[in-house]
Amino acid sequence: MGADHPGEPDVASLFAPVAVEETFDGVLIEARQVLGDLDDPVDAELWGSDLIGALASSASGQASLMNTLTGSLVPAAETASTPEALALLRVFAAVGSSALRAAAGQAAARLHAHDVADPPWAGAIGAPRVGDCWHYADVGGRQESLTMSFAYGNRQHAVSVLIDHGRGGKIRDTWVTKGSGLRGDTEREAGRDPLVVFEMIDAAVARLRLERAIAAGECPEQPDQVDDVVAHRALLRARLDLLAAQG
Repeated sequence: MGADHPGEPDVASLFAPVAVEETFDGVLIEARQVLGDLDDPVDAELWGSDLIGALASSASGQASLMNTLTGSLVPAAETASTPEALALLRVFAAVGSSALRAAAGQAAARLHAHDVADPPWAGAIGAPRVGDCWHYADVGGRQESLTMSFAYGNRQHAVSVLIDHGRGGKIRDTWVTKGSGLRGDTEREAGRDPLVVFEMIDAAVARLRLERAIAAGECPEQPDQVDDVVAHRALLRARLDLLAAQG
């Protein structure tokens, strides 16, 4: 996961390159160890996005992975009928593909109806409030950093992508920052550099920019950029869908 979770196991090393269907026991162990101790919904989303990224290495593509999770891991989690299985379903219902979200959400509702204990963040996950959005870029327009902020109650977080326009507008890096004050800090820092342009944008414009970047593809170069892009891919698409739902 990200820098906020340096002590957590490396899910990629736990599950790759084993077939996705064979990872369920390991996934539940991870869920039991991690999800029960979280109280911020975005931390659960980050864990789930990282998990999906790790499992993607064992599938023939993102669509194939989502189909496998929908057809295999969701039914297995419902059959397990444990708190960690329900927590896993809640996470999939927040950061999965549309089909995975629907299947996981329905399975989670059935487990909840049978009195399986929900995690404390279950009622909020996947639906943060959309906040300020902004971007900044060098005056030559070669690279652009796009940031969208969100909040679960008074807990704020921001999702950022580095877009490389020299590579066709592809995503070079992705990261999540927790806490308030990021916009002001970024604006002040950009103001100190005459070669950087900072601009507030509304959520609809941010959605269009993010949509174009995701459609263009990915171009990470450094190992940490590769890890970041893979780990945040599912969360990034979930936030795009959330922005689209705002109209």
